[in-house]
Amino acid sequence: MNHHPNKTTYYQDLGLMDYQEAWDLQVTLFEAIVATKIANRPLAPADQALTINHLLMCEHPHVYTLGKSGQRDHLLIDEAQLPDYQASYYVTSRGGDITYHGPGQLICYPIIDLENFFTDIHQYMRLLEEAVILTLLDYGIVAGRIPGLTGVWLDHEAQVNPRKICAMGVKTSRWVAMHGLALNVNTDLTYFNHIVPCGITDKAVTSMHQELGKNLNLTEVSISLRNHIMALFEMTIGIEKMNF
Repeated sequence: MNHHPNKTTYYQDLGLMDYQEAWDLQVTLFEAIVATKIANRPLAPADQALTINHLLMCEHPHVYTLGKSGQRDHLLIDEAQLPDYQASYYVTSRGGDITYHGPGQLICYPIIDLENFFTDIHQYMRLLEEAVILTLLDYGIVAGRIPGLTGVWLDHEAQVNPRKICAMGVKTSRWVAMHGLALNVNTDLTYFNHIVPCGITDKAVTSMHQELGKNLNLTEVSISLRNHIMALFEMTIGIEKMNF
């Protein structure tokens, strides 16, 4: 555990950003945190540098991403067909199976040193889910968890028509986390027809737009989500603008 935990977190809304570009940015920030931790190791606590936390929000153009535990055949179309849907495909370093990202979907990437907060991956995932649950509640949508399944679901209790509204997949190394969550706000859900979402065949996918019957302001939703994450993790928002 860090002797000087740093809960200051630098927030940036990156807007619409290519998946590879966002991944490269995550890796740069992730590796910088890991490098600081390695450099700190031989030093006395008083001489150790603080590690920096980042919270990135963005949208991606149409893209399918496969997690480390995923199956390639969960992409139901041939890769040669992807241009027909203006979509790309990546095999990623996160956990989980296949998912879709696209315009109208809110992506949140916390690149944080968990030793600044707590060293518990289970708690980390549950707090991210809780932030999404509270964000949805701000819009009158009741959501929750289904035991054994990651992410945030509607009709999670009776499960007559359970449907997923938020997918999650993270990677951690040396207690540094990257990747994150994808909340369907105004997402074109037809893109999920071309995959077995998260490897789950018997449950539907939904969006805030689908549930409320209207388009939502993505920036407002992102600010709500940011505020809930900051509160749950007891983060302090970084003042200075990060220059990437």
